[in-house]
Amino acid sequence: MKSIHFSFDTQLSNIDTLILPVTSAGKLPQGIENIQHLPEIENFVEELFHAGDFSGKVGKTLLLIKPKDFSIKRLLLVGIGELEKLTAKSYLASLKATADALDHCGSVNTVNALVFVAPNNIAENPQAWSAMQIAQVFQRSFYDYSHESRGEHPVKEPKLESMVFPCGDQTIAAKQGQATALGMALTQDLANMPSNFCTPTYLAETAIQLGEDYGYDVNILDREEMIEMGMGSFMAVAQGSITPPKMICLSYQGGKAGDAPIALVGKGVTFDTGGISLKPGEAMDEMKYDMGGAATVLGVFKALGELKPNINVVGVIPATENMPSGNAIKPGDVVTSLSGQTIEILNTDAEGRLILCDALTYTQQTYKPAKVIDMATLTGACIIALGHHVSAIMGNNQELVNELLAAGQATYDRFWQMPLGEEWDEQLKSNFADMANIGGRAGGSITAAQFLARYTKDVDWAHLDIAGTAWVSGANKGATGRPVPALVEYLLKQAN
Repeated sequence: MKSIHFSFDTQLSNIDTLILPVTSAGKLPQGIENIQHLPEIENFVEELFHAGDFSGKVGKTLLLIKPKDFSIKRLLLVGIGELEKLTAKSYLASLKATADALDHCGSVNTVNALVFVAPNNIAENPQAWSAMQIAQVFQRSFYDYSHESRGEHPVKEPKLESMVFPCGDQTIAAKQGQATALGMALTQDLANMPSNFCTPTYLAETAIQLGEDYGYDVNILDREEMIEMGMGSFMAVAQGSITPPKMICLSYQGGKAGDAPIALVGKGVTFDTGGISLKPGEAMDEMKYDMGGAATVLGVFKALGELKPNINVVGVIPATENMPSGNAIKPGDVVTSLSGQTIEILNTDAEGRLILCDALTYTQQTYKPAKVIDMATLTGACIIALGHHVSAIMGNNQELVNELLAAGQATYDRFWQMPLGEEWDEQLKSNFADMANIGGRAGGSITAAQFLARYTKDVDWAHLDIAGTAWVSGANKGATGRPVPALVEYLLKQAN
């Protein structure tokens, strides 16, 4: 994907488009006084407002070609509404409208004064926050799924090449936003890809390519190795498919040698039929998105490679299909996980936790991480509880949970904490094994996390259920790239 060149310069030259925020009162916000011809432009904007040509409402744009006698070729006015009521949601809506307007004109080199505007609840360095969001939104506007499986779909070729922020240097923030967008694009590509292309082997090849591009250590475990190691839970899910499963491991060493890493573990079910507990046929095609956690891990590693923070991070991805076949696991089967704990499989469609539990054990045994964060499109119950706007978070360490909550707020890639406890753990009781893999309809997202909690008792751990946020359905069906922004923010904060 083409990259925009972002720079910071109060001396504006060689630009063809000036982007100006306008309030619902027809005013330009304070802070942009150094822009050339500003008094004349400000008067011109007020004339347009009073004439009813531009309202300044959130998300409204007006593109003017060679306005009056200004030296600028294009003037793009962007509505931001009432400054006192500006929220992250409305600010991002204005940014997306701006990107769309630029996408439909010939703009190549721009000056973006939206960096002077930020939501009222951004207390810490609002200009850096705005620079990060602008870089992320405009870089993301270049994204277009163009895999070979789409046929002769024309590849999107954006004209925009550079964007200047007429303010003090916020390079670090802009780099974070752009790197996050590049990571999100990889996540989206992998998740949007049909499952006959994006197999566990393809995910492994993607990890290997990232290793070659950025110098990561990459290790791939095959079926025979995992069977020999004793990953009975993961292999039970994988046994129903002829497509080879993989355990994909990446290691980024940006911190001190010997420092315990932060581990990211992502569910990689490249297609989930439900197994013998077969899912309904309606919208089953969307089960190609059940590897959203795996795609997130790889997207975060793409961003880490771009940013190179001073931190050690490992990524572990259990990848497989969940298929019904003569060799598939059945309800009532009992398997032994890598940890030695036994599991009665009451529903083969609760397979994510079965592959994650072995991955979590393997991660702790192999990498001795300081903290573990797993992410998974784990439960439909999460969508019922929270809808599609925020991801669920649960964990055994409140400080870790709080840090992730803060990262979600800072990036508007939000989480909502749900509880864990002995009461929900009791729902996992089995007469025939150490635990069952489901706990009934009540509190389904919590009991799924409570299952994983049995495998993370000796490490600080957080679980992200992204079933409601990893993709959208309907006419705009596609992967969202979440929660890459929040995880990149969290890791950068830990590095600093």
